[in-house]
Amino acid sequence: GAPALLALLVALTTAAFGGSVLAGVADARDDAAVRITGADARISGEGDAMPLPDRLVRDVRKAGGVRDVAPVQIEYGVPLPSNDAGIEDAKGAALVGVDPGTYAKLARATGFGSFPADRLKATAAAPRKGTLPSKDRVLPVLASPAVAERLGERPRDIHSQAGDFKVRVVGTVTRTPAVDSAGFLIVDAASLTHRQTTALLVTGGSPDAKALRAAAHRAGSTFSVHLRSEERAAFVDTPMQSGAERIYAAAIAAGAGYALLAVLLSLLQTAPERTALLARLRTMGLTVRQGRRLLGLEAMPQALLAAAGGLLVGWSTIALLAPGVDLVQLALSSGPGSDALDTAPLRADPWSLALPALGVVALAATVAAVQAWWAGRRGSITELRAGDTR
Repeated sequence: GAPALLALLVALTTAAFGGSVLAGVADARDDAAVRITGADARISGEGDAMPLPDRLVRDVRKAGGVRDVAPVQIEYGVPLPSNDAGIEDAKGAALVGVDPGTYAKLARATGFGSFPADRLKATAAAPRKGTLPSKDRVLPVLASPAVAERLGERPRDIHSQAGDFKVRVVGTVTRTPAVDSAGFLIVDAASLTHRQTTALLVTGGSPDAKALRAAAHRAGSTFSVHLRSEERAAFVDTPMQSGAERIYAAAIAAGAGYALLAVLLSLLQTAPERTALLARLRTMGLTVRQGRRLLGLEAMPQALLAAAGGLLVGWSTIALLAPGVDLVQLALSSGPGSDALDTAPLRADPWSLALPALGVVALAATVAAVQAWWAGRRGSITELRAGDTR
């Protein structure tokens, strides 16, 4: 009836909201951890300025759980040419030298600034060692929006420790795994005059932390290993966070349980009438399989209506509340890395919406099947006699 349907809508909405909050918290922590490390693991020296020895690169590739390694060369504070108004940028930008193939795969895996690898292919080879770069050499670069706006569309001169060359912006990306900076340039490392690897971005399901740290220690005491999993775990360290998560988890359990209870009570309330009807039809030749199908078809309209209504109301509720809900404080602690995200908006989680609704449909089908089995077990004559006494 209508009261049962209303109870279902409230219960499903509660479960969907709680599930979406927990899913949003988990996504925010994942996003913040990847912003800090740039991959599943990051190996670098102080300030990404120390060159990594080739032996370290080889040892990291051999470590267990490592699927791919993206070596990058990072230089911060590279001065940018003045804009058309003659205004210079004192802050500069981060220059990121990469292997286009491996770095493009990393960018796609992290979701940070995906790009086609061939976009960074240079039109001219890097100068030989000991020679000055050609003034006509123009390197294609991917830039952050702010840097791309300053450089414009024509080739511009760049002076850096990696070499002096001209660059032309061939595309923009808002974020990139190697640096968490608003201003950066990505260039093919093979085209740089002074090449060196200053950071390794490691991808893999579960890189062997012990092996990675052993390799870094053999290479030198100045190199450190940062794991995405460890950075993510560090975000949960306050009673407020764990308490809030338990409250939302309890809301999910209570909402789902209340929805299933409403469906069960609604079906059991009309069970005697349906069972008696099934017994009468069986005396007319209805088989057990046809009886199960009949009870299932009878129970499905209300269950499907409740599930669809719960999905719609839950999604609408989350969409209406999302502008006023920021999950940053709930997702991130106040320790290191807490400023990795500026905001973490609430979004409707498909699984949190779908699973309780599917549970309602599955319970209705199960109850109908059990009723058909029980009616067949008791027998039509017994059920009809029981009905006569009521």
